[in-house]
Order: sequence, then C-alpha cells, then structure tokens
Amino acid sequence: MKIVKRILIVIVALIALVLIVALFTKKDYALEREITINKPKQVVFDYVKYLKNQDNFSKWAKMDPNMKKEYKGTDGTVGFVSSWDSESKDVGKGEQEITAIREGEQIDFALHFIKPFDGRANAFMATTALSENQTNVKWGFSSRMNYPMNIMLLFMDMDKMLGTDLETGLQNLKGILEKQ
Repeated sequence: MKIVKRILIVIVALIALVLIVALFTKKDYALEREITINKPKQVVFDYVKYLKNQDNFSKWAKMDPNMKKEYKGTDGTVGFVSSWDSESKDVGKGEQEITAIREGEQIDFALHFIKPFDGRANAFMATTALSENQTNVKWGFSSRMNYPMNIMLLFMDMDKMLGTDLETGLQNLKGILEKQ
C-alpha cells in the first residue's frame, strides 16, 4: 500500500511540475517564409489573392486529392471562405477565410481547424516589387497554443515543421507563375 501511495505522489508531482512549467512557456508562435518570383508584382498578387489558386501550389491542398472542398462567397474578396474535409488525419477538416486585402500588397486569412483538433490561426501573403519583373512573396502564419497544451511548444519546432510546408508551397507557386 505504501508503494502505491508513493507512486501516486510521484505521478501527481510530475503532473504538477508539467503544469507549472506550462505556466511560464510561450503560447504564441509565428513563422514566415519568402521567395523571389520572376514576374511583375501585380501578376503575382492577382494570382495569390484567390484562395482557389492555393489548390495549385499549397502543400496542404495537395496532401489528399480526394478531400471535399466547398467555397462560399466571391473568391478574391473579403469574406470568401474555402472549406476542406478529408478522411486523412494529416489534412483533417477546416476552413480559411479572407479577412483583409490591401490591393496589390497583402491578403490576410483566418484559419479554423476543426479536425483532428480545434484550432485557429492567422496567415498572410504579401507581395513586394523588387524590380519591374521581380516580386518578393512572403507567406506568414501565426497561432496560439493555450495552456496547458502550450507545453508542447517546448518539444515541437513549429518554425521547422510548418516552415518547410510554406517553403514547398512557395516553390510550387514560383514554378507555376514563372511558366505563365
């Protein structure tokens, strides 16, 4: 009986320690990736402002060719929503909404992940002219992990995990636009 009691005390102490550490662990994370595309800024912006075009370059959109997709509103305008639903746990279910557009400069998105976990994030794509025929495209992503789940940020490199996917998407985007 004493051994069981000691084991329980150790388990409770470990759980308490994890919860205390989580109190002091960051909750927010953000990452950005960028690429230079050899096309005029307006051509690039006119392509990335349409959420349906992400199906052509986003790594996540290509992970399950059988996912169900639905669209609400007018693509390329504030309020347009792109939804996805996949049997694959790597893709899950969620939606992305255009929340702001600074014409020719930046488009902002709100993401709502529904399955396999509930979560929210913000993302953006920004275009900056480097020259008449070169454009820098920056793709950014930010989110928050609430207490006590934020303890996972100590063990996960979100910048590396998600950043690699953003880089793949940007490389795909560059390939598509430079062939046009």
